[in-house]
Amino acid sequence: MEFDALMLSRIQFAFTIAFHIIFPAFTIGLASWLAALEFNWLRTGNPLYRNLFRFWVKVFAVSFGLGVVSGIVMSYQFGTNWSRYSEFTGNVLGPLIAYEVFTAFFLEAAFLGIMLFGWERVGDRLHFFATCMVALGTLLSAFWILSANSWMQTPAGYAIENGKAIPVDWFSIVFNPSFPLRYAHMVLGCYLTTAFAVAGMSAWMLLRHPHDAPEAKLAGSRRSMSMALWFATIFVPVQIIIGDLHGLGVLKYQPTKLAAIEGNWNRMDNMPLRLFAIPDEVAETNHYEIGIPKIGSWILTHAYDGVVPGLKDVPPEERPPVWPVFFSFRIMVAIGFAMLGIGLWSLYLRWKGTLFTNRLFLTAAMIMTPSGFGAVLFGWFTAEIGRQPYVVYGLLRTADAVSPVSAGAVTASLLTFVVVYAFVFGFGSYYLAKLLRRGPDPVEDIRGEDLGKKPKRPFSVPDEGLEGKPGDKPLPAR
Repeated sequence: MEFDALMLSRIQFAFTIAFHIIFPAFTIGLASWLAALEFNWLRTGNPLYRNLFRFWVKVFAVSFGLGVVSGIVMSYQFGTNWSRYSEFTGNVLGPLIAYEVFTAFFLEAAFLGIMLFGWERVGDRLHFFATCMVALGTLLSAFWILSANSWMQTPAGYAIENGKAIPVDWFSIVFNPSFPLRYAHMVLGCYLTTAFAVAGMSAWMLLRHPHDAPEAKLAGSRRSMSMALWFATIFVPVQIIIGDLHGLGVLKYQPTKLAAIEGNWNRMDNMPLRLFAIPDEVAETNHYEIGIPKIGSWILTHAYDGVVPGLKDVPPEERPPVWPVFFSFRIMVAIGFAMLGIGLWSLYLRWKGTLFTNRLFLTAAMIMTPSGFGAVLFGWFTAEIGRQPYVVYGLLRTADAVSPVSAGAVTASLLTFVVVYAFVFGFGSYYLAKLLRRGPDPVEDIRGEDLGKKPKRPFSVPDEGLEGKPGDKPLPAR
């Protein structure tokens, strides 16, 4: 492996996007979670939901800010490190990114301030509308970003003129063949990321208190965990089905990627389901292979004698790195089935009436807190590394997309990013940890509506009340 400008640019982009994607993966789901909490508060009048909203909106605000900061850095790299890519795709992808800014980012920016600071300044329904608009903005942002990325995976609606991709059919560009399922898969992945993060954090809060502690201290964590686990139990199976359908699309449009995912070297029918293997790219074979006969073809093609493409169908220079694609996919799938297990376990404990008191389950749920982030990251590793050696599948090779910059320049910027990210995200993570350590306030600590003109402080540190100076006694609920 030669650490030239190409390799270092790839490492730098992988580093920045890996940091960035964990925040949108969380905030996309968290925005809808906030909308659900506020809807339930308006529907039932139960102050518990409003208290939960006040707690989770702080987590959302910090995560949203970190996501914006890391996203800006990524966009600059298209010009600094990948100028040839930008030149080739700019006429197609430039407008898609602009649409994301004009529709999603502006929508979020317009209503974010109302959602964070305006509950005591606008009516309840208008505030709920603002929360819904922020949630819609996150989904629109994912729509345009996934459309652009999916076009790189399955380009359509274009023509090549003077060495550049030119748009011909915008509908085909936006709704390219892989986009609908990839968008559904990603959005549901974000929702499940939030569900398991909320459930795990709530389980941690419950473990910190004895199960017979005053109900006011436990109610918020119990309600959060229950709602999150209901969502996970219902939608993890849906995500598995969407993933299976997406796999059929990969078989059709990116057969070499599928061959790398399965570690399949020779085109064959009745392919086994490989649970484990050590791919050897030099010998073009697998070592220590463990599999279930014939099942692989049925899963991948929905036919027992379905033909699965092999890596040897294309020359070695047209193949992606097999080892990282093979294992990242299996880690993602393993996390998905662990999520399914937690959901089924939670159903059993609900039936037994011990969902909030079974310490083994609470510990398992707490351990699963980062599982959604891991699934998203390893899913992206599979998709992006599996696309190699192309940055635009079948059209532009990654080696031809890099800027004419020196390895020294890329090294300097990469080290700078590492230092700055460690500082910024270190403080952000510390603040989030302080918020989570406190958890939702007891229900009786909810402040009343009649707050006069005293300004809200929605980002007060855990030692402060919801507004005012540290140590201020909360107003009683009405």
